[in-house]
Amino acid sequence: GAFPGATAEKPGKFELAHTGTIFLDEIGEMAIRLQAKLLQVLQDEEFFRVGGKKSVRVDSRVVVATNRDLEKEIALGNFREDLYYRLNVVAIRLPALRERMEDVVPLTDHFLKKYGRHYIHGVSELPAEVLKAFTEYDWPGNVRELENMVRRLGVL
Repeated sequence: GAFPGATAEKPGKFELAHTGTIFLDEIGEMAIRLQAKLLQVLQDEEFFRVGGKKSVRVDSRVVVATNRDLEKEIALGNFREDLYYRLNVVAIRLPALRERMEDVVPLTDHFLKKYGRHYIHGVSELPAEVLKAFTEYDWPGNVRELENMVRRLGVL
């Protein structure tokens, strides 16, 4: 009953991830107000549903990703330092695609297989000149840009 027409409880993301893993992408984009709420859930391992009267316990591994430098964001006042230290148990830096060009062809093959079922019938690999152009391009949009390019080629 948190809002008109709400007649049943619906589990949220943390509830669904109970005893498993929840992935929060682009954590650096999260508003400060929401960061405080996330910190509370991580510290207490419980939360109240909107309009709820009892707490819900959760035990989940939290994995986050961002393309921002969170230490700089802390200095700018855009990211909570306490949340940063709560999340930063094991940090894995994945270099941008332009720093690991050897991954372009295998990723292209992966996306061809992924989207081939929907868009690209009978094409199992791209011409050598296309792959060469892919490996010489800087990919400012990173892996998402490569994925969309392969998808675009399939659609067109």
